[in-house]
Amino acid sequence: MLSKDINLPFYLRATTLLVGLIALIAILFIAKSILVPIVFATILAIVLHPVVNFFVKLRVNRVISILITLLLTFLVLFAFGSLLLNQGVRFSETWPVLVEKITQVIDQSIAWISTYFDIESIDIHAWINKTIAEIGNKSTAAIGQTLAIFGSVVVVLFLIPVYIFLILFYQPILREFIRRLFGDNDQVQVSEIVSQTKNVIQQYLVGLVIEAVIVAALDAAALLILGIDYAILLAIIAAVLNVIPYIGGLVAVALPMMVALATKSTPMYALYVLIAYYIIQLIDNNYIVPKIVASKVKINALFSIIVVFVGNAIWGIPGMFLSIPLLAIVKLFFDHIEPLKPWGFLLGDSMPSLLEIKPILKKLIK
Repeated sequence: MLSKDINLPFYLRATTLLVGLIALIAILFIAKSILVPIVFATILAIVLHPVVNFFVKLRVNRVISILITLLLTFLVLFAFGSLLLNQGVRFSETWPVLVEKITQVIDQSIAWISTYFDIESIDIHAWINKTIAEIGNKSTAAIGQTLAIFGSVVVVLFLIPVYIFLILFYQPILREFIRRLFGDNDQVQVSEIVSQTKNVIQQYLVGLVIEAVIVAALDAAALLILGIDYAILLAIIAAVLNVIPYIGGLVAVALPMMVALATKSTPMYALYVLIAYYIIQLIDNNYIVPKIVASKVKINALFSIIVVFVGNAIWGIPGMFLSIPLLAIVKLFFDHIEPLKPWGFLLGDSMPSLLEIKPILKKLIK
């Protein structure tokens, strides 16, 4: 009989882990056009599942319940899209004026740089024109790629509702498949992991929507008080970008600061915007996120940033939005599988107590 416990040397385990990780990343990258809509649909189906169950409990046919849920979701998204489109049209109507004001700000900045650093204004203008020309050439070459990407996005937008419907409809079969996939001894643990995974995704995304609404309202109020143009549009963009941890907040504050510099008579308004967004970010990080978005699984800041960049490298912008919930699910699996618990601890934000560190230090000293 072969022994069940096979102790491999560390270098073999490390090599196996590295090869497996490289293979996984390659598969995720190659199959991203297939996996991204399925992952999005799966996450959204898990969020919408309680709504479907609500209608089923009212003795509505399951297919009708799913269709009603999808219709309500579509109406909410349509209302949000209409608001965003209305603000975008208003922004586009005043775009020439904004460009003229931005040009004036750039000219003033060039004059200041020329005086302060003793550089000819002509040289600065020549460098800017050359840079714009190069960007224009690259943009022209990228038009075909942009159209191709837009076409694939349209296809995905049509596929996701179909996937959501099928996942919700075949949910009993999927649950039974997962149950049969494991032995009888693991049924309790598997059921617990599935249940917690569902709860994590629901808590995270529902909390994220509530957080986005609150942050958008606070940003809009601050910009309206300061008299910044396009306040609602900029607040909505900031709330959407805020979903991307740490990085989104930096981009979100840069946009209204640029508008303030271009539309206001003094650059102090840009500083006021920065201060207002900083205060809102403090409220978001210290109250809204812990109280509303916090779930049973917490990821530390280091791996949150790393996984956002990795998600962008593999799946682009959708990967940035999906990275945190997917990492939370991975951590949940790690926390329930004994050999992988150290990795789950590494991803979390629970600092070890001094009592836990002392025995390790004593061993190191000896």
